Amino acid sequence: MMNRFLLIASLLMVLFSCSSAKKMGTPDYVVVQDSETKVLKGILSRSLIENDTSFAWFKENMQYGRVDESAAAIFRQKSGLFSILVFGGTWCHDTENLLPKFYRLIDKSGIPANLVTLIGVDRQKKTLHNLQVKWNVTHTPTFIIVKKGKEFGRVVEYGKTGDIEKELGEIVARL
Repeated sequence: MMNRFLLIASLLMVLFSCSSAKKMGTPDYVVVQDSETKVLKGILSRSLIENDTSFAWFKENMQYGRVDESAAAIFRQKSGLFSILVFGGTWCHDTENLLPKFYRLIDKSGIPANLVTLIGVDRQKKTLHNLQVKWNVTHTPTFIIVKKGKEFGRVVEYGKTGDIEKELGEIVARL
C-alpha cells in the first residue's frame, strides 16, 4: 500500500513538474543524435516537431489523407472529458505516418493543445522520467486516452484495424 502511494505521489510530482515546465516554455526533453537521425526524448510540443527541418516528414504527411468525420464529431462532443498521451519516436516510421494523421484529427475536432501530451522516446522506447514504465509503453506510436488521470483506452501503432482515428473515436465514445 505504501509503495503504491509513493509511486502515485512520484508520478504526480513528475507530471506536475512537466506541465509547469511546458507552461513556462521551458523544454523538458533532450536531443540525441544517433547514426541515422535526430532523436527527441522527453516531453515535446507539436511546434517543436513541425518547425524542425530534421522532421520534414511531419509537414509533408500532414497534407495527405482525410479525417474520419465521425471520430472528429465524437472528439468534439466529448472534449474536456479526456486528455491524450502520445508516445512516439522521431526516428520511427510508424510515428512519421501516424502522428500527422492523429494531429489532423485533433485539428478537425478542435481539441485544445493542452489536452495532448506528446512524449518522445528513444530507440529503446525509453523517455525522460521513465514515463514509458508508468504507462507500459513498448511500441511506437502509442496513443493513450486518459480520463481523470487513469488510462481509459489505447491504440498501439496502427491498432487492431489499421484505422487509428476510428479506434480512438470508439474509445472516446465510451467516456
